[in-house]
Amino acid sequence: MALIRINRIWILAAATIVLIGCNQTPPPPPAPPPIPTVGAVDLNASIAEPNDALLLDIGVQVFTIDIGEQEALEFGEWIFTEIRENETHYLPYILRNTLLVSNQWGPVRVLPVDDPSMDLSISGTVLTSDGQRLILRVIATDSTGRVWLEKDYADESLTEDYPTTTRYTPGSPFDAANFVEPFQDIYNQINNDLVSIRSSLSNEDLINIKRVSQLVYASDLSPDSFSSNLGVDESGYLSILTLPADDDPQYRRVQEMRLRHHLFIDTVDEYYQSLYDEMQAPYVVWRKYSYDQLEEEANSASEAYDFNNYGRSRGFLTLTQRYDRYRWSKIFEMEYRDLSVGFNNEIAPAILELNEQVHGLNGTMEEQYIQWRRILRRLFALEEEVPN
Repeated sequence: MALIRINRIWILAAATIVLIGCNQTPPPPPAPPPIPTVGAVDLNASIAEPNDALLLDIGVQVFTIDIGEQEALEFGEWIFTEIRENETHYLPYILRNTLLVSNQWGPVRVLPVDDPSMDLSISGTVLTSDGQRLILRVIATDSTGRVWLEKDYADESLTEDYPTTTRYTPGSPFDAANFVEPFQDIYNQINNDLVSIRSSLSNEDLINIKRVSQLVYASDLSPDSFSSNLGVDESGYLSILTLPADDDPQYRRVQEMRLRHHLFIDTVDEYYQSLYDEMQAPYVVWRKYSYDQLEEEANSASEAYDFNNYGRSRGFLTLTQRYDRYRWSKIFEMEYRDLSVGFNNEIAPAILELNEQVHGLNGTMEEQYIQWRRILRRLFALEEEVPN
């Protein structure tokens, strides 16, 4: 009996340990390692004009934002959220300009949404943007569904990356022609990675990408007529099952519609350029102030007060200096907040103009783009009904 009681005690003890272990909160998962910066990156530019197979049409979608919990605590007000939303229109245009300057690609356009006529589509998410550090998540996919890039890019700026003065006046305006983007290395690296991936593909692969994008657009215009021309190969990519004849009247109409569509999205891209031009100077000023504020916070945190010296003259001097720093940091914070409000107010008319420019359409640029796609489908259907 004594042995049975001892065994029961051991069983109860073991069960208690298991229950205690179950009630304990598991340790939080380790924080992911920081994303390494790209460093100094030279743009891989082509001097000679590439052959036609390499000249892929690229659509860079307006970026999205991903505001983390910590950033939401630091910039939890609508002021900063609005700035982050505005920069989703600004940053993709820097990438667009970089790709064009590289002379490695065909037309590159900034678009409000994914476009079925593009050979290569690029989307981006702004993970961090505070003037000191920029982190972008970039995904690039061609018309066949092959993913070229799915990568996070990070870069850090320095004080000398920003203009020495941000007090712009009519007599001393912002010098856009000589301004170098503080995070240009990120965009150079994205271009270089895309060029490297393109180099791993054969000319036949690249020609196939261009043909598939033409048929994807044709299928988007008239699914009943062209969806059977495409299939999925053993790798899971879109492939051409049958290619329409060049003299096919329906396919000729598709090419004409595609030309009209590209004229439309060229206009959309011009409006994004106007927004970029309007936004550049105030955005540079805001990022410089954000950079300076973070530097100020870091300097204040590094100057811990030594309480052992409290009451001595040097200790009193340190306390006075820290109070002055605190007072000026509050003044700076108020200026920074006012500047942020001013930035949003200055950009608001440009955003409004962007959303009102396409005549005959209404709503945001994204809504207008969707309306345009519907108009082309209806027009194509009407032309099909008209006898030759």
